[in-house]
Amino acid sequence: MNIRDLNRFFQSMTEFNTIDPIGSIYEYHFAKKKFERLGSLASKSEKLVNFICYCLNPNHFHFILEQVSEKGIEKFMHRLSTGYTKYFNQKHKRIGSLFQGTYKAIHINSNEYLLHLSVYVNLNGKIHRLGSLASKSSWDEYGRKSRFNFCSKDAVLGQFKNSKEYAEFANRSLGGIKERKKIYREMEDYLLE
Repeated sequence: MNIRDLNRFFQSMTEFNTIDPIGSIYEYHFAKKKFERLGSLASKSEKLVNFICYCLNPNHFHFILEQVSEKGIEKFMHRLSTGYTKYFNQKHKRIGSLFQGTYKAIHINSNEYLLHLSVYVNLNGKIHRLGSLASKSSWDEYGRKSRFNFCSKDAVLGQFKNSKEYAEFANRSLGGIKERKKIYREMEDYLLE
């Protein structure tokens, strides 16, 4: 996946997050321009999900989503995976599925889990030791280093005095996450022997 593909995936996250289906992004933009020329912009449809955190890596992605419409996560993930696969296959002259199996969803059932999972997602590129160009996450938004406001951050940041305090929590948690990952890999190697 190159930077253009990464940006298109991000665009897909935005465009397919709507109750009213848009069809293909390519066709949608032509229709949108036509409405703009006629002076009547179509009203923005309601969202399926709110993004709390995200991380896009070259070979996988992570989302923390809040469902805001009925079956919102299911509908969004279907539209995203189908739409992006069509784009990617056409661009790279390939056929078949792009993602391995269906998406895995885990219900976040505690506040502590939400906080630690937000760190895991926001800093996933560091956990996997990916370069900053290979990974795109909501970390800069959480650190207020970005004017971009894609995520609904209040569920996480509302529990800290400021974004600096969250960053300190995240960096402390990152060490523990890396250590657990290392132990898990060692156990896995031991069990395979």
